[in-house]
Amino acid sequence: MNERKRFAETLLFGKPDRIPLQPGGGRKSTRERWHKEGLPQDIDTGQEITAEAYRQAGGTLELPKYGEMFRVDERMNPQFEEKVIERKERSQIVQDWKGNICEIGNEYTLEYLRSGIDFVTRRWIKCPVESRKDWDEMKRRYNADDTSRLPGNPESLGKKLRNRDYPIEIHFSGPFWQLREWLGFEELCMMLHDDPKFIQEMIDFWCDYIMRLLKNTFKYFVPDMVHISEDMAYKSFSMISPAMCREYLLPVWKQWGDIIKAAGVKVYSMDSDGYIGELIPMWIEAGINVCDPIEVAAGNDIVQLRKDFGKDMAYRGGVDKRAMSEGGKVIEKEMERIMPIIEDGGFIPSCDHGVPSDVSWPNFVYYTKLLAKATGWL
Repeated sequence: MNERKRFAETLLFGKPDRIPLQPGGGRKSTRERWHKEGLPQDIDTGQEITAEAYRQAGGTLELPKYGEMFRVDERMNPQFEEKVIERKERSQIVQDWKGNICEIGNEYTLEYLRSGIDFVTRRWIKCPVESRKDWDEMKRRYNADDTSRLPGNPESLGKKLRNRDYPIEIHFSGPFWQLREWLGFEELCMMLHDDPKFIQEMIDFWCDYIMRLLKNTFKYFVPDMVHISEDMAYKSFSMISPAMCREYLLPVWKQWGDIIKAAGVKVYSMDSDGYIGELIPMWIEAGINVCDPIEVAAGNDIVQLRKDFGKDMAYRGGVDKRAMSEGGKVIEKEMERIMPIIEDGGFIPSCDHGVPSDVSWPNFVYYTKLLAKATGWL
């Protein structure tokens, strides 16, 4: 069974020969530590790191290789000028490509805000949409029919990828995520109460923009998964009430879901950190059938989620990063905890977010060994 088939069979509660081995990856600070502890210096990408950890864990099977992707660019065009506005003794005031003005440490370059190289603490000062004029100017940056948003020669690439043996996903920001990028979190929450008509206007714009991007993409290529990011939950609750989610967000998720389903895409996936228990029912209603990363520290118990929602929802993630850091008996116990869901199907176990730098390379290798055994690779 190839990896594409294995991916679908796992997440759609079929019968895979084994479950995809996806232990998770670390950002720059994590990889720098690992290079000091046994990861070869010339290995630095996610696929290579997984293969090396698997090999050091005793794995002998050939892991799947991923090839060319079909990339769809939702980002604003043109982007804002990236620049340093002011340098201080320990920090700097900068403008990023999205038009945000924020304060970050002097150890970071602007590239860190563009590429997600590592986790960067920042203080928000100003967001790009503060008025109707700002909004009118912002809308001009999003033309779904801009041919640069799709790969060059999308028709030939789509045909080339039609018989691929590995899964391909395309990714978009959800309405909550995108409005937060334009307005800032606090202003978004205030405007949901103070100016709901303006909020609805922005949501409608984003809904239509992504619908057009989806339709343009599906003319040439049908992926295995469409993945939406919202990141809209705290440790115990969603960032806005379920009632507000139902009023403002659910209609968007549904409209996108109808297009995705009509195109023949089998996996419609949602990403949100935090506690997602009160959001999952709406995601299911919208046609979403997979979610991630299932952060354990936020109170997500994947065993309980399976009891609550059955096979209406599949999952990716769910392995407690804190247990990975502890290693030994702690990670063994963690793997025992999630084993019933691995066996039940509809679950690709992985780190419940990016692997942090407090996870040593030896502990990551041992965790990969346990994961490989649980998913059929050892």
